[in-house]
Amino acid sequence: MFMPQPQTLGLSASFGFGDRIGLATPGHVEAMRRAGGAILPIFPQQSIREMARTGRAPQDVMRDALDGLRASGWTGMTGADADHLKTPQDVDVTIEAGFTFFTIDPSGHVDQQADDYDEVTLQEKFAQVRPEIEWYERALGRSLHLSNGTSIDLDEPACLRAAVKYGRAINAAIALSDHIRLRSDQTGRPYEIELSVDETAQPTTLAEHYLIAEECLSRGMKLVSLAPRFIGDFEKGVDYKGDVAALERSLADHAAIAALLGPYKLSLHSGSDKLSMYAALARATEGRFHVKTAGTSYLEALRVVARHDETLFRRIIDSARACYNRDKATYHVSATLDSAPPPASVSDGAELERLYLECWEDVAPGAGFTAAGRQILHCTFGSILTDGQLGPAVRGVLEAYPETYTEVLAEHFARHLHALREGM
Repeated sequence: MFMPQPQTLGLSASFGFGDRIGLATPGHVEAMRRAGGAILPIFPQQSIREMARTGRAPQDVMRDALDGLRASGWTGMTGADADHLKTPQDVDVTIEAGFTFFTIDPSGHVDQQADDYDEVTLQEKFAQVRPEIEWYERALGRSLHLSNGTSIDLDEPACLRAAVKYGRAINAAIALSDHIRLRSDQTGRPYEIELSVDETAQPTTLAEHYLIAEECLSRGMKLVSLAPRFIGDFEKGVDYKGDVAALERSLADHAAIAALLGPYKLSLHSGSDKLSMYAALARATEGRFHVKTAGTSYLEALRVVARHDETLFRRIIDSARACYNRDKATYHVSATLDSAPPPASVSDGAELERLYLECWEDVAPGAGFTAAGRQILHCTFGSILTDGQLGPAVRGVLEAYPETYTEVLAEHFARHLHALREGM
């Protein structure tokens, strides 16, 4: 029997399927089959934070995905994404489990207030980090001209703010990259690196993107993909909120930097359900992209629960509402408890499913925010899945109705993949 093993995917267009329960891979495979080729999959994918919240280890994530591939008869390629790594220990446990795509997250070293500093404060902060910054004089004063006609001036304000905001984060990312390379040499396993700088309040400027990537590449990072913070809002569980035309112009600028320095792919984090901007991403990057999804497979699992065990679905919503204000702290969401009705006020089960699992595309400017229920369920996955009663009950429904889970996942993700292919 063919035994699928994770590989590196290089610059090919790729799509990551997150699975927080361990039963979603057959549905992910069916989505790939319905969508056809052109985009390569990453089936084993989970962040260290998600593993902690669901009580899973890297070996569990890998085993569940590979078992699902074998059961589904998948004979194609797959990558394996160890997502949002922050420490050498994160690297060690994921490389031993067989992951090949390592997403470095240095957000803990980013100065999140840098964009708001006045000139005096900025100079004071720069003096503190200056001994750690190797690239400042080399970058200062350069003017860059991208292939699409855009120019970037690396003047003093741009370099100062980039150094304060990202200087220590760049060094932390390179140190973790060096550790990945060392462990790869020791284990003989292939690897490629994605760098995540998207978890910031303000969009990544072109100057910041250039300076980050140039320094990482010049110091030996095996960079295959970079995730900037793009313009607009990329909230969890809903479509893109912003001007898609303006986003496409910005994506083209970022893609030109990636082509000049790498080439490497542009990566879209919080990529679940962002159908309105997928074609723009594919066009702007000329097919050199990676899209990362995670929570949307969990929401489709709850759709199976809603259709086969309405009482359990209502219990899950009640529990999610009770812990939402705590659990949402690490997520970018707009939902409030007041913007979604408590289950007891909705008598019809199909309407309850619609209110808590649909409406995710209706987020255009002026349309009003209508996906509150979906975001409440999205953010509280850890609390639900580790609950001694609710977690096993959810799994029990999925195991009892695997055909339903496969079908809802296949339909959902085929839409994602078709939307991306429209731009290729």
